[in-house]
Amino acid sequence: MIQILRHKDILQSSTQIRLTRATLTTARPKALHDHDFHELFWVQNGKVRHHLPDGGETLAEGDLVFLRPGQPHALQGRGEHALVVSLCVHPKTIQALAKRHPSLNGHLFWSVGDPVHTHRDIRQLAALNHAAMQLERSICDTLAAEAFLLPLCADLTADLYPGDMPMWLTTACTAAKNPAVFRDGAAGLVALTGKAHPHVSRMMRKHLGLTPSDYINQIRMTYAARALTTDGDPISQIAADCGIPNMSHFHKLFRAAHGLTPLQYRQKYQRHVVQPG
Repeated sequence: MIQILRHKDILQSSTQIRLTRATLTTARPKALHDHDFHELFWVQNGKVRHHLPDGGETLAEGDLVFLRPGQPHALQGRGEHALVVSLCVHPKTIQALAKRHPSLNGHLFWSVGDPVHTHRDIRQLAALNHAAMQLERSICDTLAAEAFLLPLCADLTADLYPGDMPMWLTTACTAAKNPAVFRDGAAGLVALTGKAHPHVSRMMRKHLGLTPSDYINQIRMTYAARALTTDGDPISQIAADCGIPNMSHFHKLFRAAHGLTPLQYRQKYQRHVVQPG
């Protein structure tokens, strides 16, 4: 029998959101549970087995999952120190956000089908944890809930994938934005899918119009452009961080993506905002 968790038992009358941190045991859950509220959780540390009615998936640090009411699930730690952060969000808050921001419909909390699984890299996870700490210090009313949710949702929906793209490919493409993945190039992306390279390539061409290499290089060049304007590292170090130690190849890819050499890009955009050069 599936236990139903209810927001009235978790949220006080004036509260629209609640954050909970939990260290998971390695014991397999006896049953799945459901809820009448929307839930967002992410893996803060370690690995977690996410049990679903039709199977499950293993989640790692930085993985986020958005769940709607009517999506039973359960969590299990994999090894020691498996820590998750979970948010219970009042359904009225979610309904109000979708009404004011129609572009959210079909995505994240407002999707159809399976729970949405996405990923935050180490910098994004640090920003998410900072926002979580601010939420914990608040009174968790509507304003606090929206102050936490809107920036996250806006960021995650900025790079939307086609609605008919397979979930396994969407998950892999999202996770590929992690430097630990894109440094390994197209092979890193394909490895995430667990499928053969030709099949992944065909599906990416069909849904995104890109090969795995094209997609990874787009991510790499976006990362490089950000690093050139926010970090003082040598260009050779940034290239290596992208997984491209060959400087000639790095310059070729960067110029094709941004129309400037890496040095020209840095000189143009890395300026002091108070006293520009």
